[in-house]
Amino acid sequence: MQIFYFLAIILGPLVKLLYTFIGNYAGTMIVATILIKLAMFPLSLHQQKSTAKMSVFQPLMNEIQQKYKNDPQKQQEELLRLQQEHGFNPMAGCLPMLLTMLVLFGFLGVVYYPVQYIFGVPADAIQTACESLGIASANTATMQTALIQAIHNGAVIDPSIISADIVTEIQNFNTMFFGMDMCDIPGFNLTPIAVFPAVAAITMIVSYIVTQKLSGMGGQMQGSMKVMMLVTNLMFVSFCFNAPVGFSLYYGVSNIFQMGQSFVMYRIYSPEKFKAQYEAELAAKRAERKKKHTVTVEENGKTVTKEVNLAEANRLRLELARQREAELYKDERTTPLNP
Repeated sequence: MQIFYFLAIILGPLVKLLYTFIGNYAGTMIVATILIKLAMFPLSLHQQKSTAKMSVFQPLMNEIQQKYKNDPQKQQEELLRLQQEHGFNPMAGCLPMLLTMLVLFGFLGVVYYPVQYIFGVPADAIQTACESLGIASANTATMQTALIQAIHNGAVIDPSIISADIVTEIQNFNTMFFGMDMCDIPGFNLTPIAVFPAVAAITMIVSYIVTQKLSGMGGQMQGSMKVMMLVTNLMFVSFCFNAPVGFSLYYGVSNIFQMGQSFVMYRIYSPEKFKAQYEAELAAKRAERKKKHTVTVEENGKTVTKEVNLAEANRLRLELARQREAELYKDERTTPLNP
């Protein structure tokens, strides 16, 4: 699963930089969460616009799918033509969702492996240090937070394994928040620290409902997409109970911020506004296609003036181009010479 943690390479140094100003791990995670959410706000807004646009074109896509349900190739051709004519991409709204998930995994990597991503200690040195202290285990996800706690409790690390400067940094790394250690793993136990994953789970549910309602996604999102989003959220909630509690703090704050962001986006760019705008654009394009145009063509050697719509005009232009091409190349040989 560590392949999904690649953003931790960026988020780890960010957490360390913010920590130099804040001086508390929990406070740093809160500020980092807000900064990341603000940076992703334009993408979230783009997703809301894409969702509103899809709400206009989804009925047209459904009509094509029903009409050509027995001809998959024709169905794909018509769907592609619809997208090209009206300039929309059904997958445009997926990028913010994907990026949000990758950022979540990135923060998960930071809280699972803080010594590696925040302090920049190589994984093999961490393994050696943990073995020397007798805290190495098959569960590498809990090993680095256990190392931090061991150093806080006075454990001595050979400087040839981890430099004394970094050990001092770890000793001074403040992971306490209201008397609770952000390196602890809450599990499914009734302990004070379990309040963090519990809050994360509650805010996830509320945020999911609010976001669906205010973004306009609830009525238009396909069932499979809804299930995927819900399963993904439940997966991260399970991480909150099984990961160091710093992740619960990030996830809970992220959910609360998401709710506030949804209200702000709705006030500034409501889905109804965008839907009305795209419906007007679609109606204008349809009207233009039906609008009559005067064209002059030759039929049986005579010049004839016709009133045609855009589609008919395009068909006539294509026929004229074919006739001119046939006339131009009529004297050229079309069959090979006999041997």
